[in-house]
Amino acid sequence: MAYTAFYRKWRPARFEDMRGQETVVRTLKNQLNSGRIGHAYLFAGTRGTGKTTAAKIFARAVNCEHPVDGSPCNECAVCRSILSGTSVNVVEIDAASNNGVDNIREIREEVRYKPTEGKYRVYIIDEVHMLSAGAFNALLKTLEEPPEYVIFILATTEIHRIPITVLSRCQRYDFKRLSLETLKNQLRDILREEGIEADESAVGFIARQADGSSRDALSILEQCVSFYYGEKLTYDKVLDALGASDQTVFSELVRRIIHRDIAGAVAVVDDLLSAGRDLSQFVLDLTWYLRNILLLQTEDPSEDTLGVSRENLLMMREEAEDLDYHQVMRYIRILSELSNRIRFSGSKRVLLELALIRMMQPAMEEDGESLRERVQILEERLSQIAAGGLPAAAAPARISSGRSLGSPSGEQGSAGGPETPPRKRQQVEVSEAAYEDYEMLRDSWAGLLERQGRLFRALLADTELSMDSDEGIRILFRNEFNYNAAVSSRRDRELCDILREEYGKEFRVSMKLLKEAEEAPQVVPGRRIPGIEMDIEE
Repeated sequence: MAYTAFYRKWRPARFEDMRGQETVVRTLKNQLNSGRIGHAYLFAGTRGTGKTTAAKIFARAVNCEHPVDGSPCNECAVCRSILSGTSVNVVEIDAASNNGVDNIREIREEVRYKPTEGKYRVYIIDEVHMLSAGAFNALLKTLEEPPEYVIFILATTEIHRIPITVLSRCQRYDFKRLSLETLKNQLRDILREEGIEADESAVGFIARQADGSSRDALSILEQCVSFYYGEKLTYDKVLDALGASDQTVFSELVRRIIHRDIAGAVAVVDDLLSAGRDLSQFVLDLTWYLRNILLLQTEDPSEDTLGVSRENLLMMREEAEDLDYHQVMRYIRILSELSNRIRFSGSKRVLLELALIRMMQPAMEEDGESLRERVQILEERLSQIAAGGLPAAAAPARISSGRSLGSPSGEQGSAGGPETPPRKRQQVEVSEAAYEDYEMLRDSWAGLLERQGRLFRALLADTELSMDSDEGIRILFRNEFNYNAAVSSRRDRELCDILREEYGKEFRVSMKLLKEAEEAPQVVPGRRIPGIEMDIEE
């Protein structure tokens, strides 16, 4: 008997065998059980999530002579005919290679004839977004008013390329990516049926590499089994078969980056190439590793959540403490840009090394995260100078923006020319009651932030408090990235809830981004007119 690939051999034959698409399965089974069967369906979702599989099961179920709770029996003559591919009533069309008007006209001619066996003629059009504009137009009329014995099932991975006129004529079902646990359970079952031994860490790594696709998971598993045929699958063997890297390599590279050891980072890349590792895959895995570090900085996930061993989790915790939240965000952004370029590049090593240098040299970039990191580096050097650890000449005299280290506001001192008279600070007058609230919050602001989660603290770091007679408490930001992130995640609402719980009263909270040279206004209590005990505002 000819060999059958895993993803074909273990394709689900009934709705009950489909994993991770419970909502879609339940709806389709209810339609079959109640007889409320539509004439056109659109299955949308990423690759390997079960769209074509569900279409084939549905095609058998509507024609099955003895259906079982909405699923086909797969034993009757009609089911066997469809399974073997000899039935003329179920037609699979690949729109990628049959995308012309003539192909659709052939379908329009065929639907005139009733099915020779079973109840329905079912047309499964895969990758339907590949149809030409003319082919879509030719399909419209048939989709809108097909014969009562015809069902169309359209499948696509790019729903945005389907014309709205087609979407409005179909029942749409979205197939979601399979969760990591769902894929791991599926792989365990197949390994048990195949009689193959595998470590749990190896199964977990294959599931993560599949990125939510059942077909990809089975293809990767088959590749590893073929590479180590007859042997137990271990984590190291899976890494070797896929050309992937161990977690310790990522840990070593991240620590080189933290210490800005360019020569050491280049040596790590050289070792990867000597071991025959795929640099494109390495960039994706390193991005995932940094994503885990980011999670450790914002919450406290378990080793199962991150899919790493206890030893690797301890290493990652150390790196999470040594890195700033904004640094990790910048590293992930650089690697995301690199992953799009390195895939089709002939000089992958050069691109990777340049990206690593960019990560270690924030002076090469002008974005907010890089500027923050440059200031942090300068502060570290100044602290070392003050402690006598570095000679004064080792520290740059000026920040890249051109401001003197001795005068952060950019104003020149007496040694460089006449002093500029200080500008009068803007004042905001509020009622005495509001001013008391402001003073209370100002005094407890640092402690209040310290009791919140890491992400909340990171977003509101370096903010200042102010007040406005109309807006209430104002959170003043100087970092544009933090401001945009706080606004988009509605941290003002979250802060209202925190203040209500903390002080037992309602506060109005708003947020504002200060301009580069703008100073925070001074909040003062409103003045009183003698003899009149009430707050007034000018």
